[in-house]
Amino acid sequence: MIRLAVRCSPEYADVVLAELTVLAPNGVEEERGPGYVEYAIYGGEGELPELGEVEAAAGDGLVELLATTVPDDWADRWQDFHKPLLVGGRLWLRPSWEAPREGTVDLVVDPGRAFGTGAHPTTRLCLELMLDLEAAGEASGPLTDLGTGSGVLAIAAAKLGWDPVTGYDHEQAAIEAATANAAANGVEAGFERANLREGLPRLATTVVANLTAPVLAVVAGRMAGGPSTLVCSGLLPEELDETARAFSDAGLGEVDRRRDGDWAALLLRR
Repeated sequence: MIRLAVRCSPEYADVVLAELTVLAPNGVEEERGPGYVEYAIYGGEGELPELGEVEAAAGDGLVELLATTVPDDWADRWQDFHKPLLVGGRLWLRPSWEAPREGTVDLVVDPGRAFGTGAHPTTRLCLELMLDLEAAGEASGPLTDLGTGSGVLAIAAAKLGWDPVTGYDHEQAAIEAATANAAANGVEAGFERANLREGLPRLATTVVANLTAPVLAVVAGRMAGGPSTLVCSGLLPEELDETARAFSDAGLGEVDRRRDGDWAALLLRR
């Protein structure tokens, strides 16, 4: 397994992340430091994009490009720091080696191949907004998860009461990971491959979209006549207003906005 890390200037972070999301076969890991943002992608020999593609994605914001070999026992090392997380006081997000928690909605997600365990603030923000919708009696009918990754949001939706649930992702490996996670949780959810930059699948009345701001802008431009309720994240706080305006043009008005550290989310309704 190889870890390919791209360090860029913070002002280029959203653009670099959007491009790497398309290139990356195994999802994107993020780390922030003084004067830089680092994105890392993982893969075996022949799975990672060419260095030239990564350099082109980073463009003028490139600070450093590093490739390192990850030890064979990297997945086992996740157990040292992948801990359970209580979201919204009611949803217990845990790896399989941790015990369930009484009185909570139990959601099991193992690290897999770096598609996300739900611990990232953008996922937590989406889950919190979904829990609020469920508490208000709105967790019913079909739901679409755009950029499903490991399937955390889709699986949570199925557990909370939405049905049917369908998730879409650009990478086939993500579809396989999400399908396996849904089976492990005993829920029914369908997952299909789709490139959101090229077109949108048929959208349900409720949509969750944990994507980057540039991709959300593309989605907004194609969403005429789309959902009644939209939960979206993957945003930096300074991107909230522009993203809200983009969806306003598509007939969706802002109802709520949330922030967790350097990340933010929106709830919008038609």
